[in-house]
Amino acid sequence: MGKLTANEVKAALSKPGTYSDGDGLFLKVSKTGGASWLLRVQHDGKRRDIGLGSAKLVTLAGVRAKAAEARRAIREDGRDLVAEKRKAKAEAVTFKEATLTYLDTHKHQWANDKHKGQWLSTLETYAFPALGSKPVGDITAGEIINAIMGAWTKTPETGRRVKQRICTILDYAHARGWRATEAPHKALAVGKGLPKQQRGKHHAAMQYADVPIFLTRLKASGGVWGRLALEFAILTAARSQEVRKATWGEFNLETALWTVPADHMKMKREHTVPLSPEALAVLQSASAVRLTGTDLVFPGANGGTMSDMTLLAVIRRMKEPVTVHGFRSSFRTWVAEKTNFPGEVAEAALAHQNPNEVERAYQRGDLLDKRRTLMEAWGAYCSNDTTLANVVPFKQAG
Repeated sequence: MGKLTANEVKAALSKPGTYSDGDGLFLKVSKTGGASWLLRVQHDGKRRDIGLGSAKLVTLAGVRAKAAEARRAIREDGRDLVAEKRKAKAEAVTFKEATLTYLDTHKHQWANDKHKGQWLSTLETYAFPALGSKPVGDITAGEIINAIMGAWTKTPETGRRVKQRICTILDYAHARGWRATEAPHKALAVGKGLPKQQRGKHHAAMQYADVPIFLTRLKASGGVWGRLALEFAILTAARSQEVRKATWGEFNLETALWTVPADHMKMKREHTVPLSPEALAVLQSASAVRLTGTDLVFPGANGGTMSDMTLLAVIRRMKEPVTVHGFRSSFRTWVAEKTNFPGEVAEAALAHQNPNEVERAYQRGDLLDKRRTLMEAWGAYCSNDTTLANVVPFKQAG
């Protein structure tokens, strides 16, 4: 007969320590509030500890029955229960497998294959690197937060969608019996596990779906240099400073490349930008009205460097509550939500440095060819050219 009573177990759940029920069965309560049943046995002359579940879910009577069955299996059948549990865990359904199964079994809900691909692309970019190979039943709120934090703070709309889609997969896994609980919605709530997202006006961004219409209006608006500079900034997803300080010597129109010198870049590293046909058309317009006495592509007053406020003034005249920098966010969200380009290609296009030194070491190239395809797709999207805007490559496996 065991030593513990149901009341003693209930009382012990709030007191960290190890409590013996006899014959190798223990209740282990951690300082963080976790409580689990542990069966200590001998197998092939070695001590083995076998987990029998959470004390908050498995009753005292239930765990005694499980312990008795485990002892019988070891004693009479010679089974190695620890090895069996390890094998079962290795064979458990992973988050990636659960996602692919969900997409297949819910294929009726997709408007088309492109919509399904976009849904999957978001998880491939933001969730699979950290969660894809993990058993879906083991994924915790903390792991989800770590996986989505970058998108959550940099591109709020994308972050919210990634969170929602991860939770959808975990809820589905629970319904299929691959996970003991549903997604940890409460732990992922804003103000608890996740911080409030920045919505300040300094980086206010336009919805990417509105960018093509905005560019059409922009082309029809008054002014020359401010209008052309803003259009070029949007089409290249470049920073304001890079555009305003651009000189004709930085451009190779034959190869459709713009080499931004290091001293114009935020990260102080030279950056090469592939130019779409739409971006080249803006340069042609600027060349047609080129001023003498200055090498600036988009000169300001008296031929000097254009002020950042000039670009903002163009936006304000069009009654839009967004910023120049916000169009970079529009571009990044478009990549994540409307294409299947890998996240690292988009980050390279934005001249963002990967904070992970190990990953940077493996990303030796500048992904120029892939970035060219991406920028051509963005230019086509912005100009409503559906012949190219809808041609976006799926990410390569591996």
